[in-house]
Amino acid sequence: QPDVLQALLEDYASRDGTDYGERESTLAEKVARLQRQLHAGELQILYEVDSEQWDLVPRAQAQLLLAS
Repeated sequence: QPDVLQALLEDYASRDGTDYGERESTLAEKVARLQRQLHAGELQILYEVDSEQWDLVPRAQAQLLLAS
């Protein structure tokens, strides 16, 4: 669902440690960047059923985690 994805991306973008660079980005800018990376296949959302935890990870890292 688009609204669920939006909420997940906003949650992720507002986590501590997500600001990088000389200029701080707005939440909307961070979410837009994450959406572009997801649509390009650079990031993947991983969900761990047992702990009910999720995270955004680079595609290569996701492939390694899913292979183990």
